[in-house]
Amino acid sequence: MTSASAGRPNDEVFPSALTLTNTNYTNMSHIEGFEQIRLQLEAESELREKIRDATKELDTAVRQITSLLNRVHSTPSSELPHLISNASSHFPEIQPRLEAIAELVPPKEYHKWEGLWSRSMQTLVFAAGLIKFLEKQELVAMDEVSKLIGIKPEWSDRLALYPEEFLHGVISVVNELSRLAVNSVTLGDFERPLQISSFVKDVFGGFQLLNLKNDSLRRRFDSLKYDVNKIEGVVYDISLRGLVKTSGAIEAGKVTEGSS
Repeated sequence: MTSASAGRPNDEVFPSALTLTNTNYTNMSHIEGFEQIRLQLEAESELREKIRDATKELDTAVRQITSLLNRVHSTPSSELPHLISNASSHFPEIQPRLEAIAELVPPKEYHKWEGLWSRSMQTLVFAAGLIKFLEKQELVAMDEVSKLIGIKPEWSDRLALYPEEFLHGVISVVNELSRLAVNSVTLGDFERPLQISSFVKDVFGGFQLLNLKNDSLRRRFDSLKYDVNKIEGVVYDISLRGLVKTSGAIEAGKVTEGSS
């Protein structure tokens, strides 16, 4: 070791000021990266709460409709028009609540947030579908539901009614109609189960045309055959008792017994 270097600290042990400055700059860059992520997460959390609050307002309006429709099981046929009118009168309250959600969702981020309101959309399809059956014994169309609840085309990348939500809602209609078939007999309405049976068979046949994957929608579809059998059992029973006269009702009941 020379005399010139004997008194100088080893550079490997004691880094130069330049090295320390570069290290501190690198560490600060890493920290700034985490700070940006923190701010982004906080912003998303705040937005999520705003969307959740708006969805609660939507749910309140949806429950007003479904609570009225639930009375269909104890309402005589002669009073159904009044019940349907009351339930339908609440649909105009849906659109402004959907608009409040659409205004919060950033463009092209529908799939990021739709889980917050998807169940409400399914319930709205159910309500619209049940009303359409009660009025005309027909299946409501997806475009018809979108128009009824006031979905605007310009919301398409933020909020829309998607096929999966529509199909879930239709399945819920069938589930409800299987209950209504039984309760209609209790109310002395023996024609209603026949209407329900015809409608549900058509809906079930439509679902069979779809190539559903093994997910929640597929599992719910598989459960429809139990609703079909339950309704056919009701038709078979009232036919045997001579409460209605319909061609094929007895045979339908035999098929039901054989498949159970």
